[in-house]
Amino acid sequence: MDEELKEIFSENSTSYYYSSLVFPKNIREDVFKLYAYVRTADDFVDEKPQNAEALKEFREETFDNWESGESEDRIVNVFLEVAREKNFEKEWVEAFLDSMAADLDKEEYETLDETLEYIHGSAEVIGLMMCAILGLDEEAYRSAEMLGRSMQYCNFIRDIKEDNELGRQYLPTEEIEKHGLEGLEEDEVEKEKFEAFMENQLEKYWEWQREAEKGLKHLPYRIRVPVILSSRLYKYTAKKIEKDPMIVYREKVRPSKPRIFYELLASLKGRK
Repeated sequence: MDEELKEIFSENSTSYYYSSLVFPKNIREDVFKLYAYVRTADDFVDEKPQNAEALKEFREETFDNWESGESEDRIVNVFLEVAREKNFEKEWVEAFLDSMAADLDKEEYETLDETLEYIHGSAEVIGLMMCAILGLDEEAYRSAEMLGRSMQYCNFIRDIKEDNELGRQYLPTEEIEKHGLEGLEEDEVEKEKFEAFMENQLEKYWEWQREAEKGLKHLPYRIRVPVILSSRLYKYTAKKIEKDPMIVYREKVRPSKPRIFYELLASLKGRK
């Protein structure tokens, strides 16, 4: 296993990283190449100060070498290897990089439609790339998009405090105002109103998660297990926040290693 790619992936993810370890070796290597690319681009816009020029060069390096499939940038190069071998659509990568670029100057999202447009590029197309890596037919695409959508929305719910610190608000302003909140800074929220708001947002997560699970039937067992594991880890996060919505201001909710092992055992038994 490439240690550089492993480090990039493991430092930035818990649920995805440990779930990916369960894939067969050849698939796991391709997944690591994909996520090294994704995390590298994400880091350009999440670091302080943001590195807009690096993201621009990263994009240019990707598309200037799209046809040849080779780049002097190692992270781009291994990504292009997978993209060409697995026939990624260029539009998927464009949508992803467009969402990353949005993080450079867009601070909040007014409507759910705006948030979902961002999620399409930041998460749904990653689900489509995973379908290509796993060799799935197009009948699995909708479920893969919904899985990416549900998990990204769960991230937005979990990361409210972190996003506040970055000056971002991904959860729609119309949803916040509908619940009588002035904003999502901890000193702005009234507990009861915030809890009602969080309950409503988690309902969206669960709706999309249930839609995603309809696609599990398309997956052979050896591939289904890591997908179920990833889903179960996100469900654990969502359930923990449901019990105590204010926890998002105290800590970043993550499954512990013992919890990951427990969920793995459940996943091996096929429990969704």
